[in-house]
Amino acid sequence: MKKQVVEIKDIDKQYYESELKDFLPKEIIDIHTHVYYAKFRAEKRESHNVTWTQLVAKENPIEDIKETYKAMFPGKNVTPVIFSNLSSKNDDFEKGNNYIKECSEKHNYPALYFARPTESAKKIEEKLIKENFSGLKVYLSLSDASISSEDITIFDFLPHHQLEVLNKHNAIAMLHIPRSGRLKDPINLEQMLIIEERYPKVKLIIAHIGRAYCTEDMGDAFERLSVTENMLFDFSANTNEHVFEELIKRVGPKRILFGSDLPITRMRMRRECENGKYINIVPPGLYGDTSKDPNMREVTPEEGEKLSFFLYEEIAAFKRAAKKLNLTRQDIEDIFYNNAKRIL
Repeated sequence: MKKQVVEIKDIDKQYYESELKDFLPKEIIDIHTHVYYAKFRAEKRESHNVTWTQLVAKENPIEDIKETYKAMFPGKNVTPVIFSNLSSKNDDFEKGNNYIKECSEKHNYPALYFARPTESAKKIEEKLIKENFSGLKVYLSLSDASISSEDITIFDFLPHHQLEVLNKHNAIAMLHIPRSGRLKDPINLEQMLIIEERYPKVKLIIAHIGRAYCTEDMGDAFERLSVTENMLFDFSANTNEHVFEELIKRVGPKRILFGSDLPITRMRMRRECENGKYINIVPPGLYGDTSKDPNMREVTPEEGEKLSFFLYEEIAAFKRAAKKLNLTRQDIEDIFYNNAKRIL
């Protein structure tokens, strides 16, 4: 019997029909999706990442993501931009990236190469030209192990020699920024602006709006970034309506991209912020023992039955921000489709 990738309950159908279906355009590009098998990821993993993201799916092969779109977005045509999920140096990068390449060729999906900072400019250029990757996905935990999580900078895992190649080929850099200060961190902001100025042809995508999941994560970031002209932002795995509003005001709808961060946004949850920290509210028992995870909190079984998908919460929050700022139908089509199509 074929496994069920995602269970659609009545509450999910009602949520989609009443809140999302008419808001979303028929054609969608999802700029931020992880496609991988568990066998590509090492059993012993070192990572600077949080652990709750691993609770939804141990793997997400291409068939699963197609099934997810079919189940969660009936009536819509969704094209993913795919890359692997390789956050530990012990993961099998060759197999993970080769699988992405195979899926890209078979299904005609755009793909990003998951790069390590030690890889040479020559190798990166070969991946872009010979293997037709649209750019790079990079991650902080792949930087030198001697650098602490509080000292990591963007250039430790997205080095200048790789940025030079991306700039030469007008390619994408999908960047998950480091450091506990998230978007407001002054070093992050300084280096983001350096990339904007020094590498103007790089299509730099700041994933998750710089991890500004709570209002306190913004600081004066949008004021400083309002001078940029090229930098793009995806709002994957983010549900903060106020952050969305500030992004729209400062950047405008032409540089905002829809992303899902699937498979983790299949999680049943809603997100709340307390004292500047995000909390994922989840049904009891659905994701194992969450008692020791500061980002997770279980509710009663009755309240848990009312929870739908993380991804639906993300889109609904963006819809509220868009409505408040009077975005047009054209703006929504740009954010969910045209902007990504343009940079691809």
